[in-house]
Amino acid sequence: MESLTTLLASNPYPGRGVAVGLTPDGKNAALGYFVLGRSERSRARVLAREDGRIITRAIDGRLTGDTSLILYTALAEAKGWTIVTNGAQTDTIARYLNEGGTFEDALRTWGYEPDPPHCTPRISAIVSVSGGLKYRLALLRNRGGSTLRSFFEYEGIAGEGHFIHTYQGDGYPLPSFEGEPFSVSIINDMEDWTRMLWFALNPENRVALLTRFIPLDGGAPTTRIVNARPQPDAPSEL
Repeated sequence: MESLTTLLASNPYPGRGVAVGLTPDGKNAALGYFVLGRSERSRARVLAREDGRIITRAIDGRLTGDTSLILYTALAEAKGWTIVTNGAQTDTIARYLNEGGTFEDALRTWGYEPDPPHCTPRISAIVSVSGGLKYRLALLRNRGGSTLRSFFEYEGIAGEGHFIHTYQGDGYPLPSFEGEPFSVSIINDMEDWTRMLWFALNPENRVALLTRFIPLDGGAPTTRIVNARPQPDAPSEL
């Protein structure tokens, strides 16, 4: 296992990322999702709660033009699964699960993001704590103009999780994530988990972070949101 702090500190621009795992005490599923941005347009966003979901929302209505790749549902729930992604595929996954479909079939209707020259990967996760932690991750990446879809399925191991993100580093075009999800260590305390992730991100590019602990005993989840530019309807909860 690797340290998320080390992985993030060694990458000047991981873009957006998802981490999922089981706390060392075996009591909680731990989730994290972060958003970074290099441009003022990308940074003019917050994560906000809305109708049981968590969405990316524009600050002060400053985002004009096509916002389909930057405003989306980041976290939703469906049929006992928690869904976390970096784009509009969240809503498709939720619909498929609610209608008896699968995570994989939902993502077969999507490709990598149409943002040349970067061709940003779509990253997605679903998490269930029914009968023990189970989670799946997916990467949709560009390979010569076609979409390479990679799916990974895990059962919870105390103290271990997995981490995927969009970019290998900074540059132009941005280099896409390569390989399989990183095996990473998870910690027990949610507040420490939130702070660890937030302060490991490059402060110049930080936009927002959400974390969630889901008790395996059926208790209510606890969620935190941190925004680099808090707004009245989207405060930081760090």
